[in-house]
Amino acid sequence: MSHPILFVRSTVLMLLIVAATVVWALACFGFFLLPYRQRYYMITRWNVFVALAARAVCGIRWEVKGLENLPHAPVILLSKHQSAWETIFYCWLMPQPLIFVFKKELLYIPFFGWGLGMMRMIAIDRNKGRNAMAQVIQTGRRRLDDGQWVIMFPEGARTPVGQQGKYKAGGAILAIGTKTPVVPIAMNSGDCWPRNAFIKKPGLITISIGKPIAPDGLSSTELMTQVENWIESEMRVISPAAYAVQTPASAVANQA
Repeated sequence: MSHPILFVRSTVLMLLIVAATVVWALACFGFFLLPYRQRYYMITRWNVFVALAARAVCGIRWEVKGLENLPHAPVILLSKHQSAWETIFYCWLMPQPLIFVFKKELLYIPFFGWGLGMMRMIAIDRNKGRNAMAQVIQTGRRRLDDGQWVIMFPEGARTPVGQQGKYKAGGAILAIGTKTPVVPIAMNSGDCWPRNAFIKKPGLITISIGKPIAPDGLSSTELMTQVENWIESEMRVISPAAYAVQTPASAVANQA
């Protein structure tokens, strides 16, 4: 498909997203009066709209493997992170309300931040170090007790296709501190919705969900190592071409 066509399609998608964001943000003032689960459902219809618009306009399709691995109990989802697409799609995919851990600066974004502020997310100040992690554990425990699921991206920032970032132990520390199983997730959204790129590409995104891993008897390092090993092994199954020849940056990350 030629670049001009992709540009036009991506522009149409961006205009649809902007329009939908303004409409949903204004509607949030009405949603605020609803009970939490109803409020979450109504706000995340924005996510459904964006995912369907991306499929209709840009040809971004998806398949999900391992849905049977999601438990009927509180869980912490630890996912690969390649683009904004998964942060949008997971809110539609998962059967329970999701609690994202994110930097508090996102709350200051007009319209978009309004919706986030009404969804019981965990906004942290990354400059506070250990105090920020203590806040995640304290708030995360309350959210899990309420039946919501916490989702974190162990690599922190989005990683380019075929590369691996350094897995941080925050999700494992939360799992151990709250005695909650973790579920690893591999996915290759960067093939269609590249990091920091305006142009969206048609294709199939695969989301692969692993079996829950109990934190019992494991250190945070041991638990995160199991998560990392599963995710990175699965990435080479769903995106073999991207890992056929690794770049120096990814090779260094793998050795870290």
